[in-house]
Amino acid sequence: MPVEFIGMISTHDVSETRPAHGPVVDPDYTRRFARAHEEAGFDRILIAHSSASPDPNQVAAFAAANTERLGLLIAHRPGFIAPTVAARTFATLDQFSGGRVAVHIITGGHDAEQRRDGDYLTKDERYARTDDYLTVLTKAWTAEEPFDHEGPYYRLADFRSEVLPVQRPRIPLFFGGSSEAAYRVGGRHADTFALWGEPLAETAQQIASVRAAATAAARTDVQGISVSFRPILGRTEDEAWDRAHRILATIKERDDVFGGRRRILPTGPGAAPQNVGSQRLLAAAAKGDRHDRALWTAPAAATGAAGNSTALVGTPETVAQALLDYVDLGATTLLIRGYDPLDDALDYGKELIPLVRQEVARRDARAADVARAAEAVQAAQAAVAVSGAAR
Repeated sequence: MPVEFIGMISTHDVSETRPAHGPVVDPDYTRRFARAHEEAGFDRILIAHSSASPDPNQVAAFAAANTERLGLLIAHRPGFIAPTVAARTFATLDQFSGGRVAVHIITGGHDAEQRRDGDYLTKDERYARTDDYLTVLTKAWTAEEPFDHEGPYYRLADFRSEVLPVQRPRIPLFFGGSSEAAYRVGGRHADTFALWGEPLAETAQQIASVRAAATAAARTDVQGISVSFRPILGRTEDEAWDRAHRILATIKERDDVFGGRRRILPTGPGAAPQNVGSQRLLAAAAKGDRHDRALWTAPAAATGAAGNSTALVGTPETVAQALLDYVDLGATTLLIRGYDPLDDALDYGKELIPLVRQEVARRDARAADVARAAEAVQAAQAAVAVSGAAR
């Protein structure tokens, strides 16, 4: 089965190692960034959400207007607009973009961040609201007749939308989180469950938890799994690690900022994050800097695991094999972004993505050959059985 690659864009030139350059919304940079991902062969780009960042729906619409085929993964925080309004917003963009929209649901893992937008619910209440929200959202995309809904957080009567998604039965839903509540709600609603890059053993445990939650929700389909990393490439292993250590030194020098601005979340060395995903990354970092084939957790420790912050370090061949290790665990989607965001995206397209795609295609072809051979043996055995019975 082909693997999906997702990148991530921002509206100005900035990263943990690069001070912000230009205005917060830089149309020219955003256009170049989106097109770079399309040129590099990514399937989608993630547009992030925070209480201070530009509106991801507007960014996605701009990116769609400036690309031809690139998919859009729009981060969305339930609870700030009505699910019926969100359903029409995303369906409208899906129509204008020719069916390129997916939505990444982030319930919110930090109370302080939520309160900046006026949300004072507890974490458990937020997940309960997300559950109710997604029930309405998906029904709004799929219902052929007007419907009523009466849930713990949303009530509506006689709702019907004139605009439906191009994609049927509905727009794909991604879901992020690592808590039991996240597994429960995401296991019920998501098409793809998104994880941050942990060591292989811990990732396998998380995938098992997601699968168990989906089974408990009486689902019969198989959810996709997305895993996120920050690849650091070099022509040799030594060159890659030299670059990695320079990146880490820069991050530590800029400890008071994150992404070129003051940290949105109160995380960092010495601060304990509320969200379980960050806690898990810090726990992995506490066990050691290096794990498995190429996983490097030092950047997570240096940033307080503020987001996707574990790296894969090595030559393109080494990092490709490391990504394939996660594919072997069940990952169907790989989200990769660099510390030199635009240039790294282009490098991934030249040096990394083709290696992974070629190996996945080779494996798929081999599996198809094995399946055909097995069918041929079964057919021959059946023919012999029929011949024997005829005698």
